[in-house]
Amino acid sequence: MTNLTHWINGKHVEGTSGRFGDVYNPATGEVAAQVPLASTAELNAAVEAAKAAFPDWAATPPLTRARIMFKYKTLIEENADRLAALITAEHGKVLSDAGGSLTRGLEVVEFACGIPQLLKGEYTEQVGRGIDAWTTRQPVGVCAGITPFNFPAMVPMWMYPMAIACGNTFILKPSEKDPSCALLLAELATEAGLPDGVLNLVNGDKEAVDAILEHPDVPAISFVGSTPIAHYIYSTGAARGKRVQALGGAKNHMVVMPDADMEQAADALMGAAYGSAGERCMAISVAVAVGDAGEKLMELLKPKVEALKIGPGTDNEMDMGPLVTGAHLEKVKGYVDIGVEEGADLVVDGRDYSLQGYEEGFFIGGCLFDNVTTDMRIYKEEIFGPVLSVVRSDKFDDAVQMINDHEFGNGVSIFTRDGDAAREFTSRIQVGMVGVNVPIPVPMAFHSFGGWKSSLFGDIHMHGPEGVRFYTRQKAVTSRWPTGVRAGAEFTMPTMK
Repeated sequence: MTNLTHWINGKHVEGTSGRFGDVYNPATGEVAAQVPLASTAELNAAVEAAKAAFPDWAATPPLTRARIMFKYKTLIEENADRLAALITAEHGKVLSDAGGSLTRGLEVVEFACGIPQLLKGEYTEQVGRGIDAWTTRQPVGVCAGITPFNFPAMVPMWMYPMAIACGNTFILKPSEKDPSCALLLAELATEAGLPDGVLNLVNGDKEAVDAILEHPDVPAISFVGSTPIAHYIYSTGAARGKRVQALGGAKNHMVVMPDADMEQAADALMGAAYGSAGERCMAISVAVAVGDAGEKLMELLKPKVEALKIGPGTDNEMDMGPLVTGAHLEKVKGYVDIGVEEGADLVVDGRDYSLQGYEEGFFIGGCLFDNVTTDMRIYKEEIFGPVLSVVRSDKFDDAVQMINDHEFGNGVSIFTRDGDAAREFTSRIQVGMVGVNVPIPVPMAFHSFGGWKSSLFGDIHMHGPEGVRFYTRQKAVTSRWPTGVRAGAEFTMPTMK
C-alpha cells in the first residue's frame, strides 16, 4: 500500500498528525493508498513557506513567471498519460475522459502563459495639468484552493496556475479521495522551475479547511464542491475579511424542443448525463422535453442507457467507470430508491449492476426516470451519479420558468433548430453557463467559469479574465511632478483643471 505525502516548500513531507484517510481503487473496492490528514500545525507550516516565498515571487517579472508556465505546460504534456492513469486509478473515470479533463486544465496553464499581457494596466496622460494617472494589478499574497474529487487535475488547474502567474503563492488542498494526480502536478511545477514555497499541497479534511479559513495570512480562497460546503466556505471566509469564490452544486437542465434533431439530442444527453458516471458539476441530470418531444426522446434513450458499457476505467471499450467510493455508491442508490417512492417512472434501473471479476467495485448501471415532477427530491437535489430525470413540459415558456425557479443556476442547454427560440432562451434563462445545441457548455480558459444562484457564492467567476481579477488587486496611481513656485495648502476637494 502506498503512503502519500504533503508537498511543502518544494519537497515531499510525511504527515505528522497521526490521522490518515483511505484512497480506494474504485474498480476493485480495495484500499490502494493512505493519505495523511493534516493538522492545523501542518497547514500553518505550509502557509509560512508560502508567505516566505511571496515577496521574491511577487517581484519576479511577469515574463519570467510566464516562461516557467511554458515549461510547466510542456512537462504536463509529456506526463499526460501518467497523470490520466492516476486520475482513473483513484477516481474511476475512463482513461479517455481523464485525459480530456486534464486537457481542459492544461488550457488554463496555456492561458496563464500570456500573463504579461493580462496584467497590463491602463494609463491616461494629462488628467489634469501636469498630472498623469494609471492603474496596475498586484498580487494579493498567499492564496488557497480547496478542490473536489470529481476533477483531480482540471479544477486545481483552474486555480493555482492563474494565481501563481499573477505573482501569488498558493496552498492547494485537494480532495482526500484522489490526491495523487495533484501531488504529481506539484512535483512537475517544481521541475519546471517554480521556486520552493510558491506552490504547496496539503492533504486533509475539515481540520485543514478550517485552518485555511481561519489563517490571517491567507487573504483569498477558491473552492469548488457542494452547495452547503460552498456556503460555509464563503460565509466563514468573508466574515474574516477574505475574498472568496465558492462554486457550489448544480442541477443542470437540457431543454429538448419538438423541432430538435432527436438522435443528436439523445446522444448529447447520453454523454452529458452518464459520462464520468454523472460525477460532473456540469452533468446534465434533467432533460426537459417540450411538447411531443418526450415520447420520441424516451424511445431513443431507453435502449441507449441499457446498452451502456460499464467497467473499469482502464478498459478503453468502456463508456462509464465506477463511482468514487462505496459511500457515494450507496448515496446514489438511495436517491434512485427515493425517486421510485416519489412516483417517478424508473424506465432503466441500474442499481443491481454487477461486473464479473469486479464484484467489490463501486459500480452502478445507468438509471433513467420518466415523468419526474418538480416537487420530487430527485428533481430538486443534486444526485451526482448516472441518473437522468425526464420532465415533460407543454410549452417553451413553462420550461424556461421551471429552470429559472430552480435553486441552482450552474449550466443549461437547449436543443432546437429554431434560432428565435434559442435566442429567447439564452436571453431569459437565469443560469451562468448556457449551451445551444451544446450539452456541456464549459467555457474555454480564455473566458471564465461560474454559475448563478446557489451554484456560486461570491461575484467573480473562475479562471480566464475573471481569474486575473480575483487573484490581483487594482491599484490606481495619480502622479504629478510639480515645478515652479508652490501654491501652498489647498483645503478644497482636488479637481482637475
